[in-house]
Amino acid sequence: MIPSFGLSSAAPSNMTATTLGQKDLEIVQPPDDAISCMKFSPASVPQTYLIASSWANDIRCWEIQSNGQSVAKAIQKHDAPILSCCWSDDGSKVFTAGCDKTAKMWDLQANTFVQIAAHDAPIRTIHYIQRSSYTCVMTGGWDRTVKFWDTRQPTPLKQLALNERVYAADVLGPMAVITTADRAIQVYSLDQGPTEYKKIESLLKYQHRCVSIFTDKSRNPNGFAVGSIEGRVAIMYVNTTNPNVDNFTFKCHRSTPQLPANTQDIFAVNDIAFHPVHGTLSTVGSDGRYSFWDKDDRTKLKTSDVVNDQSVSCCAFESRGQLFAYASSYDWHKGHEGNNQTKKNAIYFRQCFEEMKPKPKK
Repeated sequence: MIPSFGLSSAAPSNMTATTLGQKDLEIVQPPDDAISCMKFSPASVPQTYLIASSWANDIRCWEIQSNGQSVAKAIQKHDAPILSCCWSDDGSKVFTAGCDKTAKMWDLQANTFVQIAAHDAPIRTIHYIQRSSYTCVMTGGWDRTVKFWDTRQPTPLKQLALNERVYAADVLGPMAVITTADRAIQVYSLDQGPTEYKKIESLLKYQHRCVSIFTDKSRNPNGFAVGSIEGRVAIMYVNTTNPNVDNFTFKCHRSTPQLPANTQDIFAVNDIAFHPVHGTLSTVGSDGRYSFWDKDDRTKLKTSDVVNDQSVSCCAFESRGQLFAYASSYDWHKGHEGNNQTKKNAIYFRQCFEEMKPKPKK
């Protein structure tokens, strides 16, 4: 039970580099199995909370205090692995979706956890949508459907049939993007209710693994980044007059080529997140590294060392852009043979506001 969770009137925690220093800090009591999704609380909440879902069937919530301490707050469980999680815009509720073919709503104040959606196969993605005329929850499943739910109704407001299973999705303001197992990309306009806006052909030739929407300087969503299993990201604008110039791909999460054959290992891009202030982005991969990029300058800002000698499965930026969190856990890219039970699952976070700034133009 969490009193007034997410609704406290406490002063915002103004985290500064002097408070935490530059050492990455570790979250207490991490999940016991692979971490599938992480999200920081929205800007409407004065404190900083982090949720993470896992293959241990649970969703956990921590508070990250201004001194860098993390405090385990609460936990809820599904009947099977949870694949996706998100917040409501006011920070009072958390939504989860999983392999038990259900989506649930966690009311953090009442500490209730109730089913709000169902598919005929595991649900891969869940996102909260809030527009001026309606609010709903969007779920994307391996049953080849996208459904939009009023959490008070047992049947969806709308259901869209797709040609393939949903592999990744994102929502930001009036825009939603969904990508499926056949690498199809569908953009939806959300303002007048969810409507199909545009189908876009991918620049990537291999399976998509993640997608993240970015905005223009006025904070209006105008494109997205897609990551694939082939160590490559595509930057794609929705309404560009010159797609051949503006849209591009870049390689990432690959080993240094080894002579004499000049071979290299290529790893999956597991997650992409955009910095909420600077508009730069992070990628994390099966190579166990995170990297920061400036898509406008088409440059790399930083790459980490390998973390814990295992994959980085997902990442997230805090809503004010001060903190970057990333999860170190096995992503099964080498099958069960590559699963080392002695390696722990861990979530780390670090100060990122300065290092995510675009480099000044020369």
